[in-house]
Amino acid sequence: MSIRKLSFPVTALLMLLLAVPASAQRPGVKVQNLPNFDLHRFHFGFLLSYNTSDFFMTLKPSAPFADSVLVIDHVKQPGFNLGIVASLNMTNNLSLRFLPTLAFEDRILKYTFRKADGKTSSFQKPIESTYLEFPLLLKFRSDRINNFAVYLIGGGKFGIDMASKKDVDNTIDEDIVVKLNKYDYSAEVGGGIDMFLPYFKFGIELKTGIGIPNVLVDDGTRFSTPLQSLRTKTYVLTFTFEG
Repeated sequence: MSIRKLSFPVTALLMLLLAVPASAQRPGVKVQNLPNFDLHRFHFGFLLSYNTSDFFMTLKPSAPFADSVLVIDHVKQPGFNLGIVASLNMTNNLSLRFLPTLAFEDRILKYTFRKADGKTSSFQKPIESTYLEFPLLLKFRSDRINNFAVYLIGGGKFGIDMASKKDVDNTIDEDIVVKLNKYDYSAEVGGGIDMFLPYFKFGIELKTGIGIPNVLVDDGTRFSTPLQSLRTKTYVLTFTFEG
């Protein structure tokens, strides 16, 4: 999808946005931005993320000796997220964050089969997902030092794949898709830094999501039969804007 290429200029734009307020301050003058920010119990905002999606893949023990399959490989692909930030300050250092997000994720499975004449044939099966995600995370933040604070974050996420091909009819070999379950849930952990700018709080966060259930739908095709399980794996670089 060409729209995903927008994530790169968006990242550059955000980094430029970060640099402007910092350069505008006079050297040697400490100005505390948003001094009353932590006094508010609720905060809202939005997020933009760049993600990299992949799988934890497990093959059946008999896979290398059955169905003429020689190699199965998984290739991570880039994507992006758009979401809303809702934060509840429980204490000065602990908050509960609900981040409903629309995530566009891609992965590729590469297959190499041995044909009857001894030659090999290769296939690439792209797996595109559009997840409606509902992360619920605890954020533990350090005390504020001037206009900066660091934090750790962890929790869980439930996702619904709005582009699931679970019910596709796999009758034509070349057009067979690798099916995934529509629902997934995962554990998330990461960390980041908060920067208090003159008009809003800007955050940079890096986290990973580890899928818990096996999302593979084994429908008996030669592309799904060698696989025992597929579990999702994502790395997400997020930029948050909170008022």
